[in-house]
Amino acid sequence: MDELRRGPEAADLAEDARHLLVELDRAVPGAVSATGECRPSLDVVDTATAVEVVVDVPGVPASALRVCIRRNTVLVVGAKVSPAAPTDARYHVAERSSGRFARAVRISGVVDASRAKAFVESGLLRIVLPRIEDRRGRLILVPVDTA
Repeated sequence: MDELRRGPEAADLAEDARHLLVELDRAVPGAVSATGECRPSLDVVDTATAVEVVVDVPGVPASALRVCIRRNTVLVVGAKVSPAAPTDARYHVAERSSGRFARAVRISGVVDASRAKAFVESGLLRIVLPRIEDRRGRLILVPVDTA
């Protein structure tokens, strides 16, 4: 885990990542043998209505990605499996990374994790965390019933 190295929930998140990686190893063909270094780039975008986490995952199918939220941290776990090269092939340049990865991102602000959505499109994993509407200062009518 990279963005989150300290704090009371770090051990919980590390355990979550381990469980998700084990599950990916079982579910994604070739994931268990993906031993390379892989650290997909990500952005965190703050808008008026949501917080979005956008992760570069070219070549990674949705089935090889897991997203979970614990407290105020988003955990993204995945496996980018390299296509098998012919046995007689030699690489002259090898810049594309592959392997299993786990990225943890702390989110500031109050979001509604139960309404979070994640989808993959054009090599980007987008995780949308809707903000909880601030109701302070707004008139809210409370019905009065008889007992």
